[in-house]
Amino acid sequence: MTDQRKSKHIKDSKGGQARSNGSGGQPVAQGRHSSRKPSARELALDVLTRVDTEKAYSNLLLNQSLQKHALERQDAGLATELVYGTIQRLNTIDYYLSRFVAKGLNKLEPWVRNLLRLSFYQLYYLDRIPVHAAVNEAVNLAKRRGHQGISGMVNGVLRNVIRSKAELTLPAELPAVTRIALEHSHPEWMVARWVAHYGEAEAAQLAASNNAAPHVSVRANALGGSREALLERLQREGVAAHASPVAPAGVVVESAGNMAHATGFREGVFTIQDESSMLVAEVVDPKPGMDVLDCCAAPGGKTTHLAEKMGDRGTVIANDVHPHKEALVREQADRLGLKSIRTAVGDAKELAGRYAPASFDRILLDAPCSGLGVIRRKPDAKWAKREQEIAEISALQHDLLASVAGLLRKDGILVYSTCTIEPEENERQVTRFLKEHPDYVLDAGLIDYVPQAVREKAIVREGMVQILPHHFHTDGFFIARLRRVK
Repeated sequence: MTDQRKSKHIKDSKGGQARSNGSGGQPVAQGRHSSRKPSARELALDVLTRVDTEKAYSNLLLNQSLQKHALERQDAGLATELVYGTIQRLNTIDYYLSRFVAKGLNKLEPWVRNLLRLSFYQLYYLDRIPVHAAVNEAVNLAKRRGHQGISGMVNGVLRNVIRSKAELTLPAELPAVTRIALEHSHPEWMVARWVAHYGEAEAAQLAASNNAAPHVSVRANALGGSREALLERLQREGVAAHASPVAPAGVVVESAGNMAHATGFREGVFTIQDESSMLVAEVVDPKPGMDVLDCCAAPGGKTTHLAEKMGDRGTVIANDVHPHKEALVREQADRLGLKSIRTAVGDAKELAGRYAPASFDRILLDAPCSGLGVIRRKPDAKWAKREQEIAEISALQHDLLASVAGLLRKDGILVYSTCTIEPEENERQVTRFLKEHPDYVLDAGLIDYVPQAVREKAIVREGMVQILPHHFHTDGFFIARLRRVK
C-alpha cells in the first residue's frame, strides 16, 4: 500500500479515529432520509451520493450540511475525512473494489456504490479505524436503507477486501501515466498532460500533493498592522502560526479551526487567503493614488489586498460578472474598512466599452481558468473536469486579455494570473498576447516582487512565475507581469 493517510487526531463515536478535518471540527451534514441526527458515516454517505448523482460541489454541500446539524466534534471530523478522502481516492478505490463486485460498481444503486467506497477508504487508507467499526456501520446502514440481501452483499465485499488487503497493489508493468493516475488517484488525461509538461517525477509529486490537506493561511491587513504584529497576536491567543515563505503578508496557521470565526477576522485584522494568491497583488505593486482595475474581482481577496497596498488612497474598480459575487467583494471591503474600492457588475469583455482608453495605471486580470491548481481544496473538480474544457477556457482568456489591453496607460502594468498549472492557459496565453500586442512586453522586474524561496523552488521565467502545488503545499498559481510600452 502506498501513501496511506495517517489518522491521528479525531475519534468517532464508534471508537474509530480519523485525521483532523482542517475546519476545526465544525458540525456536519444533515441526513436526507430522517430527522434524527445521522452518524458521521451516514452523513458522509449522503454527501458522497449527492456529489455522485447530482454533480454537487462537495465543499459547498458539506459546508451547508455543517450548518444544519451539530455532531460531536470528532464525528464532524470523521465525516469530513470520509467525504474528502473518498473523493480524492475515487479511481483507485473503484479500481480495487471492482475485483470484489461481480456485476460491476456502476450497476449498483448510487448509495450502495458510495457506501462501499467510503468503507473501502476506511479499511485501506485509514490505519486507525477499527475494522469492526467500519464494517459493522456499513452493514447497519445497508440494512436501514436497503434490505437483507444488500447488507449481506456489503458485508461479503468488505470481508473479502479485508482478507485480500495485502494483495491490493498496482501491477509493476503499468505505464507511467496509468501508474501515477492510480497511485495518486487522478484522471489519466490530466496526468498525461502533466507528464508531458513537467516530466514524470514532477507530475507524480504534483498529483500526490493534491491529496494532502490544504494549509490555512491568512494575510495581515497592512492598514491594521504588520505581519509580525499579527503573528504576536495569534500567538497570544494560543494559535500556532508562522510567517509564510511565499507571501510577504502571509501567515500560516495550524489547528486553529475556522479562522472566519476568529475575532481578528471580524475586526479586519486579517483576511483568509491562500499564500500563492497573496503574491498577485505584490506583483501588481499598486501605489497610493493610482487608478487600478480588477477585472474579475470576486470574492475580493486580491482586490482588498490591492487597496491595502495603496494605503486605501486612489481607486480600485472591482468588477465581476455575477451580482451575488459583487456583493461578496463589498462585504470584504466593508469588513476591512476600505473606502477606495468601487464595485461594478458586468462582463469583463465589455470593460473597454465602459472606460476610456488608457484609464488605468494597473490592471489585474485574474482570469477564469480550469482551476487545476486548486484540486486539493476542491477534490471533486478533478473528476468533473473534461480535457476539452481547457481549450474552451483558453479561448475566453484570450478574449478577456485582448479586450482590456487598451485600458492601460503607457508604462502601466497588466498582471495576468490564474489558479491553474496548464501552460495552454498560462505561458502560451501570454506568448500569444504579446505577439498580437506589440505595445506590450514582459516585465523582467517581476522577480523583484517574488520572495527568495519562490525564486528557488518555483518555475520562474522572464516576467512569469508558475508555482506548482507541491512546491510549498499551496495552491498552484501562475502570474505574469506585462508592461505597456507604447
